[in-house]
Amino acid sequence: METKPADEGKENAESMLADIQKKVSDAFDIFDHESNKTVDVREVGTIVRSLGCCPSEAELHDMLAEIEEEEPTGYVRFERFLPMMTRVLMERRYKPQAEDILLKAWHVLDTEIKGHLTQEELTKYMTQEGEPFLQEEMEEMLSAAMDPDKGTILYKDYASIMAVEEA
Repeated sequence: METKPADEGKENAESMLADIQKKVSDAFDIFDHESNKTVDVREVGTIVRSLGCCPSEAELHDMLAEIEEEEPTGYVRFERFLPMMTRVLMERRYKPQAEDILLKAWHVLDTEIKGHLTQEELTKYMTQEGEPFLQEEMEEMLSAAMDPDKGTILYKDYASIMAVEEA
């Protein structure tokens, strides 16, 4: 029996949905330390970002408001996380910026056009402007971005790491 084109589209959509739900489940399970289909609410941002999404803190807060219990417990249940995260991924929301856009942002910060920023400069920008980074987030960023030999952030190299190529 031959498959009709309409059936192929439906099968592809179902396959894509199944793949997304498996990715969401696998990411969630890594942080489900008690193996009880719950994660600490503080881990949700890490899970979302591990799935290739880059929401702002305000957007992440909105996501949490959607999936938290009526009476906050400090935990998020998988059964509430899965539909929300599946929808986010299917709609391709919160995608990272392209490398050229990231480089433009770095150029704005590099007023002397040195091609790099110092640790002090980056820390000042990231903790005192806009949506400030926490100390832990700053340390994590510096450990990934800092050139250990020069003690600077060569932002052209870091922008390529930050950008995620579309699959």
